[in-house]
Amino acid sequence: MKTILATAYAINPYKGSEDGMGWNFVQQIARFNKVIAVTRENNREKIEQFMQEHPDELYENIHFLYFDLPYWMRFWKKGSRGAMLYYWMWQRGIVNWLKKQEFQFDIVHNLNFHNDWTPSFLWKLGKPFVWGSIGHHPRIPTQYLQPYSKKYAWKDRITWNIKQLFWNYSTGLKKTVQAANHICCMNKSVAQVLDLEGKSTTIMPSVATQDFGYALYNPKEKFRLISAGRLVPLKGYDLSIRAFAQFIKQLPEAAQQECELCIVGSGAEENFYKSLCKKEKIDKNVQFIHWVRREELMELFRNSSAFLFPSHEGAGMVVAEALSFGLPVICLDNCGPGEFIDESCGFAIPEQSYETTVTVLSEAIQTLYTNKPLQQKMRENARQRFETHFHWDRRGEQLREIYDSL
Repeated sequence: MKTILATAYAINPYKGSEDGMGWNFVQQIARFNKVIAVTRENNREKIEQFMQEHPDELYENIHFLYFDLPYWMRFWKKGSRGAMLYYWMWQRGIVNWLKKQEFQFDIVHNLNFHNDWTPSFLWKLGKPFVWGSIGHHPRIPTQYLQPYSKKYAWKDRITWNIKQLFWNYSTGLKKTVQAANHICCMNKSVAQVLDLEGKSTTIMPSVATQDFGYALYNPKEKFRLISAGRLVPLKGYDLSIRAFAQFIKQLPEAAQQECELCIVGSGAEENFYKSLCKKEKIDKNVQFIHWVRREELMELFRNSSAFLFPSHEGAGMVVAEALSFGLPVICLDNCGPGEFIDESCGFAIPEQSYETTVTVLSEAIQTLYTNKPLQQKMRENARQRFETHFHWDRRGEQLREIYDSL
């Protein structure tokens, strides 16, 4: 059994997304190895509370350390504002702090809150260094930003230009790639962007989930499509709404009453999406639900027919959760959700013109609605996809193989 020193900027066992990933990755390391987990001081309360409420022998393999820069270096950070800048500073500051702790460990692993343009400095600790999973988030194709304010297009392009500067000129990033003994890539695009030919790599999506209790499919009273996430252009809810509208308008009135689109989340574009539903005259068939407790969201998944998620991001935790409930996934064929599924469990729609994308998404919904045997088969395959690719235990097994190889 080895000792892994793992830095996880974001950890909260009560949350999903990046915080939940950090917690679950630490648990998975501890299944097979000792782990010294280093995170921010503001995560201590929730970690200790959860460990007290949920005792587990696994904790014997985990030792948490908490590190933050002095207040005068971080007073300006408020919530997500300035998070990437502070993360970069935190990464630099943690190295000297760790050297002073004089802990004994075999491998160092930068676990979460990173992407393919932010360097790590853990290689300076002089131990075998694992980096990732590293994410790559592409630009949102121009045609999909047309319905929104131009500020989103400007913000997306500015962010992309900043990434280009790091990819092309950051000596810290180049040194990180060079020094890494193994790089875990969230999707195939990471290796292309960072030119990882000849490097030791693994495709390891950081998205995964536990088993929330899968039940055999029972015909639902309604054909319910569900989607979950922030109500922002990145998630593509305008495509979901227009595709659902195109689908439902082809049905007889009685059948329309049996169909529903359930959107779970909140965000800046909520009013736009609600007005779009009214414009399409489908507002009676679309249900908006603000953020709910995780258990309630899982219950909504359990009572849905399929997961509609035309997001433009390079990840998507909710895709793994949908698959765990045996939900067929309808998404875009991109380096995010498009790589998480295959044709046996969903539909990955190619990126094309806006109008054609809406039509093809609508046709995928229509196929699932009319072909019940196919829907059932896809549900079974979705569950199988979860078990083989997106159960947290699979991540633990991958990590064990990586550490054993070093």
